[in-house]
Amino acid sequence: MLRFKFIDKIPPSLRNKYILTILIFLLWIFLLDSNNLVARFKDMHELRTLKSEKEYYTKKIEIDKRKLKELKTDNQNLEKFAREQYHMKKADEDLYIVLTPKEDRQIKRRTN
Repeated sequence: MLRFKFIDKIPPSLRNKYILTILIFLLWIFLLDSNNLVARFKDMHELRTLKSEKEYYTKKIEIDKRKLKELKTDNQNLEKFAREQYHMKKADEDLYIVLTPKEDRQIKRRTN
């Protein structure tokens, strides 16, 4: 008797065995399966992120290769790089470093 009262409260459309089977199938596909749709969307988002990172690093590698080739082939470029990046100077020179406020903040952040 109690069982019948519970079943009577369920709408007739949900008591249909075909609709019930479809609902269980959809629940399984969306939530319960190890390859559910939620996990697939997360994986697709991660894949897009990784592809964009790959593009970024590929471009960065090409730029670095080009710079390395320039440094290996031309002594003027090597001297310019050493002066700009490592603040090197010749024995008879004085070196003055002028920083913009933005560069000054970046250096302070690195040291703290």
